[in-house]
Amino acid sequence: MLSTLRRDVAAALQRDPAARSAIEVLLFYPGVHATISYRIAHHLWLSGYRLPARFVSALTYRWTGVDIHPGATIGAGFFIDHASGVVIGETAVVGDDVTMYHQVTLGGRGDQVGKRHPNIGDRVVIGTGAKVLGPITVGDDSRIGANAVVVRDVPPGSVVVGVPGQIVSAAILPGSTSAKVAEDPLMPDTLGEGLKSLIHRVDEIETTLVGKVSAGDIRPGPDGAWHAEDFSI
Repeated sequence: MLSTLRRDVAAALQRDPAARSAIEVLLFYPGVHATISYRIAHHLWLSGYRLPARFVSALTYRWTGVDIHPGATIGAGFFIDHASGVVIGETAVVGDDVTMYHQVTLGGRGDQVGKRHPNIGDRVVIGTGAKVLGPITVGDDSRIGANAVVVRDVPPGSVVVGVPGQIVSAAILPGSTSAKVAEDPLMPDTLGEGLKSLIHRVDEIETTLVGKVSAGDIRPGPDGAWHAEDFSI
C-alpha cells in the first residue's frame, strides 16, 4: 500500500503544475486525501471488514466530497484534480496512472446487477463532469472530454466528446494508415454524420453557383475524424 500511495502522490506532483512539494500535496489536496482514504477502506473491504470500510468511505465523502465505494478497484498513480463531486461505483475497475477531474461519475445505469460499472484502462484522462455509465470498457490512453456521457465501449487511444459520447479522434491501429472512426459500429457519430451530409450539400451548391468549393473550412478527414478542432481537456 505504501508504494502505491507514493505513486499517487508522485502523480499529483507530476500532473498538477500548481503542486510544489509532496508535503503541500499531502496537506492540502482533497483528491489525494480521498485516494489515501480509499486505499485504507479498500484494504478493509478485501479483509472482510465491510462495515468499517463503508464507515471510512462515508467519512471521506463528507470530508472531501469524493464518493468512492471501497469495493472499487483502482490502480496506482491515481489522481483526482480538484476532487469535488467524484463518484466511483462498487464494481468499477480503474487502471494505472488515471487522471480524473471534478464531477466525474463512473456509475451504473440503474437497471443492472452484478458487474454494472465501467472498466477504465491505463493512462486515461477523464474531463470535468464526464459520466461513464454501465459495464463498458474505456481503452488505454483514451481521453474523455468535459461533460461527455459515455455509454458504449471506447477503443484504446480515442478522444470522446459530447452527449452521447462520440469519438472525434482515434489511434491508428497496427497495419492501418488511418483511424477507422467512421466505421466503428460501437459508437455511431450521428451528429458528425449529419454535419458531413450538410457540408456535402453546401459543396454541391457552391460548385453549381461558382464552379468551385471554398477552401479553408473545417471538415472531417478521410478517416472520418474531425482533426481541425482542439479537443484537449
